[in-house]
Amino acid sequence: MTQDEKLSVLKVMVGTSDTDEVLSTYLNIAGNKILAKAYPYNPEITEVPIQHSYLQVEIAAYLLNKRGAEGQTSHSENGITRQYENADIPTSMLKAVTPCCGVIT
Repeated sequence: MTQDEKLSVLKVMVGTSDTDEVLSTYLNIAGNKILAKAYPYNPEITEVPIQHSYLQVEIAAYLLNKRGAEGQTSHSENGITRQYENADIPTSMLKAVTPCCGVIT
């Protein structure tokens, strides 16, 4: 999936009036989180693996929808209750990413 395709899918998912620059920034943040999990000891890899393209978009949508309530642990208003797993991306979203480690030679 190309960056433009990811951007188009993200626009559909969040239905926002944000600029492409804002949406691309969130895609980059999501991509960096995936890369940090997948390649914890190899910061030279900068391209999100193709199998994680949709996960990148899902994480970006999660972060966009969470704006203004970052790190919220509890909130109740008019019968609506919100809690977040943590202040970052939930571990449940990243559990599909298997870390890749090498062998010291």
